[in-house]
Amino acid sequence: MATSAPVPVVVDVREDLRQGGHPLARILQAVKALARGQDLLLLAAFEPVPLYKVLALRGFDHEARRLPGGDWEVRFVRRGRRGATGAPAAAPAPVPPTVPPSTDRPQAAPGNGVASAAAGARWVRMDNRGLEPPEPMIRTFAALGALPDGDVLEIHNDRRPMFLYPHLEERGYRYQTLDQEDGSALVRIWKLGGRTA
Repeated sequence: MATSAPVPVVVDVREDLRQGGHPLARILQAVKALARGQDLLLLAAFEPVPLYKVLALRGFDHEARRLPGGDWEVRFVRRGRRGATGAPAAAPAPVPPTVPPSTDRPQAAPGNGVASAAAGARWVRMDNRGLEPPEPMIRTFAALGALPDGDVLEIHNDRRPMFLYPHLEERGYRYQTLDQEDGSALVRIWKLGGRTA
């Protein structure tokens, strides 16, 4: 007699993210407690792209889908297992290169975008210093998910967020990095026009 697969563990972090919380520890704790053959079903307010890499390193593939209200449902499946749909689990998101962006990378120059974006815009500032990766990236995407088009998110990181830049460009955001004397970096992020998924 065939045994059914264990019921997935559901972790809903949508409210945590909307209130500026840090659910990474809770997610990793749930992953650690998974029984053999058990999946993790994550509900998030935005697509948790940085988490894909973290869990891929722990042997998980993912299947993501956007829900009608704009939230995301992501099933994390141990590598080698077939997903709930019968199709192979999706491959993890590609890891961005570790090469720093060159000076000719398409960043916004002072006065060439951030000034026009800032005219009448609301600025949201967030301090990511002292947090372990990928928490700064997760917090940044949570804040961007709630940021109206034309407003500016300014994040303060311990260093330049090299892994963040390709994800911003892929989603249509513009950004400007200001290196600080203490080695930290202020990154201003905004989007003009329609929001991308």
